[in-house]
Amino acid sequence: MRKSLGQLETLFFAYAQMRKLQTVRTAELAAPLGITAKQERELLGRMARSGLIAQVRRGLYLLPPQLPLGGKWTPDEALALNTLMEDQEGQYQICGPNAFNRYGFDEQIPTRVYAYNNRLSGERTIGTVALTLIEVADVRLGGTEEAKTAEGKVIFSSRPRTLVDAVYDWSRFNSLPRAYEWIRTELVSKRVTAAELTAITLKYGNQGTIRRIGALLEQLGAEEKLTNKLHRSLAMSRSLIAWIPSLPSRGTINRRWGVIQNEQA
Repeated sequence: MRKSLGQLETLFFAYAQMRKLQTVRTAELAAPLGITAKQERELLGRMARSGLIAQVRRGLYLLPPQLPLGGKWTPDEALALNTLMEDQEGQYQICGPNAFNRYGFDEQIPTRVYAYNNRLSGERTIGTVALTLIEVADVRLGGTEEAKTAEGKVIFSSRPRTLVDAVYDWSRFNSLPRAYEWIRTELVSKRVTAAELTAITLKYGNQGTIRRIGALLEQLGAEEKLTNKLHRSLAMSRSLIAWIPSLPSRGTINRRWGVIQNEQA
């Protein structure tokens, strides 16, 4: 790979390593490298297309700590996501399929990184890291834990928060009815308590989430004070929701929670 570098690429890496740069922005290189703004744009674009550096967004690029001798370089998910969010001055937490896999709920390894955040929405790619960014209000961020990777720390939704999100965001993550079994298993194993689940549901759930988790906890014999706490938070409503939203709404009606048990819990 070293032999394939042109004069400007070699000069670029020498400067970056001397300054110990992890990121560069357009307009930062022209003067120190003695090149024009056009040459700078062409250089950065060429290096990003070649996989020598990774474009975070237009005008912002991630650099490898060392020259990628064996081929193309890509940041890991922590470096990619942290750099993007720091640039946007935002907060994030990895959620959905990535968190399901992390906690052993689902064995499938996602090909994308799903992240709640308070700045961006949509899909983008940084190096080979494919991101699905889900913009949420600031109040929906929280209930997290930190993990470490080779290139930095990364923020995940916690185990109980992930369970609640599997019910709350079921349509996005295709996680019902699987989430009900995950919750049962976690409660039985005592990796998550009914009290933790109740607190997270009240803080980050919506009315549908509270109804479904309240009904489930009641069926599982949770303490009455916990189910009462969930029930008191519900707004008055005569509408019914399905236990499994993807199935026809036919079955026994749980009047207390306003849930149609269209599959046995």
